Amino acid sequence: MKAALLTSLSALALSACAAGPNYVAPVTPPSAAAPFVTANAATVTTPADQNWWRLYRDPALDALVADALAANTDLRVAVARLDAAKASLRGARSDRLPQVTAGASGTYGRLPQSQRLPGSNREAAVFDTGLQVSYEVDLAGRVRRNIEAARGDVAASAADADAVRVAIVAATTRAYVDAAAAAERQAVAERIVALLSKSAELTGKRVEAGRATKFDSVRIATLRDQRAALVPAIVAERQAALFRLATLTGRTPQDLPAAASARTTTPRLDQPIPIGDGAGLIARRPDVRAAERRLAASTARIGVATADLYPHITLGGSGGVTGPSLGDLFTGGPVRWLVGPLLNWSLNQSAARAKIAGAQAETRGALASFDGSVLGALEETETALSTYARELDRRAQLQSARDNAETAARITRARQREGTIDFLEVLDAERTFADADADVAAADARIADAQIDLFRALGGGWQTRVS
Repeated sequence: MKAALLTSLSALALSACAAGPNYVAPVTPPSAAAPFVTANAATVTTPADQNWWRLYRDPALDALVADALAANTDLRVAVARLDAAKASLRGARSDRLPQVTAGASGTYGRLPQSQRLPGSNREAAVFDTGLQVSYEVDLAGRVRRNIEAARGDVAASAADADAVRVAIVAATTRAYVDAAAAAERQAVAERIVALLSKSAELTGKRVEAGRATKFDSVRIATLRDQRAALVPAIVAERQAALFRLATLTGRTPQDLPAAASARTTTPRLDQPIPIGDGAGLIARRPDVRAAERRLAASTARIGVATADLYPHITLGGSGGVTGPSLGDLFTGGPVRWLVGPLLNWSLNQSAARAKIAGAQAETRGALASFDGSVLGALEETETALSTYARELDRRAQLQSARDNAETAARITRARQREGTIDFLEVLDAERTFADADADVAAADARIADAQIDLFRALGGGWQTRVS
């Protein structure tokens, strides 16, 4: 046993390194750093913009995002968790310092007759004050590995807070865009209702002149009422988006500024979206950074568990004064002191090795989580890029259909006035134009939604530094 102890201590002292494996950052597949496969003409490979919402060039949106980053309740929770992790790190670092404890006591008691010294009283007071100092000799690196793990936890919590920021900015921008898009759709719907009302008025005059039937008038009025019935639902959607925006910015609905609801057109980009490449994505995404830091913390905890295989050595000392009166404590009464090392070594190695196995399993799980976060980030980004490109294609086709439908409706109205076509053809053309106009407005909203999905997939641009 003595030889094993000396061997263990000598090996640790000579190696001067902590127990357990040293952390090595995981390697991602080379293809993960490549350009995105679904990049398109609406994107560029320059690095992703940190403040991506500013690409919309909307001061009202900029102000709302700033408010959300300052007052959002979910973000406040994330920051509080980061502060808790920093506090734990400070606690781990304090283990590197000597632990000092001061104490004082006063007692009064009576000794049994058999324990009384000759000439002394059986009843007496005893006052004591002292100081104890202990310092763990971190030969096995338990303290160092524990600090390393705590530092990883702090960095992971900081990345989690960044992820919340990304989500909050995306949700705020989406709520603002949804409100503006709903206002635009409402305007389109009301314009269609006005157009159909005019058609109904003209049809009524034609009925009076005997050039159309009552059935024709009822049909156009029915279509107008159907379109008018869509307006309240759109209004409700807009109000819901504004209420959501108030919550995201830490306000009640009554306190939402007027600028938040002033915009009545869907925000549009006037430039391609900068997306960078896979390497930039992996370095930027908060969830990937959090997974990598948790892997580092798990690796360090293998060393914490491994340190239990070796003796724990603590250097300590204590000193104090003991006397029968308070005056003895301040006038140099009986002094006591003690100094020496303390060695603890658990001989139940199976328990320590079970902890090591558990820590190793946790680390394998953390590595799998990191690999999954990388793959998930690439999947989410490629999907968002593909969806955005397809929405742009879809919008172009809908715009062409809308233009053609408008032309057809204008021609049919002119031909109706000339009396060369049946009213049912006019009604069909009006309905087609109404559907096409509403489809384009909805497509604009879907494009903005796809843009926000892409920006969120790209991960924002926060790079929090943690000491």
